[in-house]
Amino acid sequence: MSRRIKRTQSNPRAREDRKAPRPFRERPHSEPKAGFRAPGKAARFAAERGEKRPVAQQPAKPAKSPAEPLPLPTKVQTVVVTADEDNMRVDRFLEARFPGLSFSHIQRIVRKGELRVNGKRADSKDRLQAGQSVRIPPLRLDAPKLAGALSEAEQKTLAALKEMTLFEDDDVLVLNKPAGLAVQGGSGTTRHVDQMLEVMRDAKGQKPRLVHRLDKETAGCLLVAKTRFAATALTGSFRHRSARKIYWALVAGVPKPKQGRISTYLAKEEGEEETIMRIAAHGDEGASHAVTYYAVVETAGNKLAWVSLKPVTGRTHQLRAHMAHIGHPIVGDPKYFNRENWEFPGGLQNRLHLLARRIVIPHPRGGVIDATAPLPPHMQQSWNLLGLEASRFDPIENAPEE
Repeated sequence: MSRRIKRTQSNPRAREDRKAPRPFRERPHSEPKAGFRAPGKAARFAAERGEKRPVAQQPAKPAKSPAEPLPLPTKVQTVVVTADEDNMRVDRFLEARFPGLSFSHIQRIVRKGELRVNGKRADSKDRLQAGQSVRIPPLRLDAPKLAGALSEAEQKTLAALKEMTLFEDDDVLVLNKPAGLAVQGGSGTTRHVDQMLEVMRDAKGQKPRLVHRLDKETAGCLLVAKTRFAATALTGSFRHRSARKIYWALVAGVPKPKQGRISTYLAKEEGEEETIMRIAAHGDEGASHAVTYYAVVETAGNKLAWVSLKPVTGRTHQLRAHMAHIGHPIVGDPKYFNRENWEFPGGLQNRLHLLARRIVIPHPRGGVIDATAPLPPHMQQSWNLLGLEASRFDPIENAPEE
């Protein structure tokens, strides 16, 4: 059943305790941002406080597809990228041209070099240009999943997705992803959200599409588009930074100042056993600018702090790398927790304490989607042990939007 998710309101005691929000300050070791504005001028969260956000009942006309779906090729064929498909990712191009083509099948033909652009191998994330020739090998279309034809295992998967659902309508699905469940497949991963969505294919063979990603151990709001039209609109909202996300984390120590902005460059560093994001210098190969606002909500002495985070950019492991960078890594982080002589508090589970708490994004057909995820069990246990109240006022709402 579809349902709207309302943001958590602070309780009376929390409102009484609330102090006037202080301006966000730049971390001393972060890069200053030119033209930094006072939070009040850009704090749309605060301006929206208390407003209703209904999704429009009068749907807008769907955007036209970049090109008419092609019949499934039984032999190698070459197609030309149209003007409407200019700057489209290779995987999105294939999904649009061949509705129902599975993610795993797309990745396989790209990885094996069976798909070529202007005669050269391509990556699924590469952007196409109008006029380019795309060589497409024979494809296999997955059959639509009909509710009555689902196996027992598939019915359980569908029930699990419904249990995770925070919001759903004809275009959009917001899931409360559990910690430990991967979003997409990888080495050694047999169960993930993208695979689970196979059971939701419609009569035309189209399955819901992932719009953004969460790390495997991060719990919370995961946005999914149920139609190609919605996928295009929601992806555009992320690209133009009109999607607003709030994360909650438990970190070691108490950040000072208690509200601030972290601005660094991040670059991927490949290790023998794992890949991490390192702090890089401007101009380094592969380095991307990353900006995060943070605010301390409540503390447990001077050893732990509950922080609220608002990422402006969306880099891999951004929040985890940024909190470690300022000396306050997220509790339970297996990659970035680097505090020496730090003892894990008794009773707390040694798992990543990071939640994608809330997402606010324009609905493709008008109005606003506003979904909030509850604390996952291991974080709720920590909140209870530490006496933290999830209903407290969240000062990150006063952080700027850019």
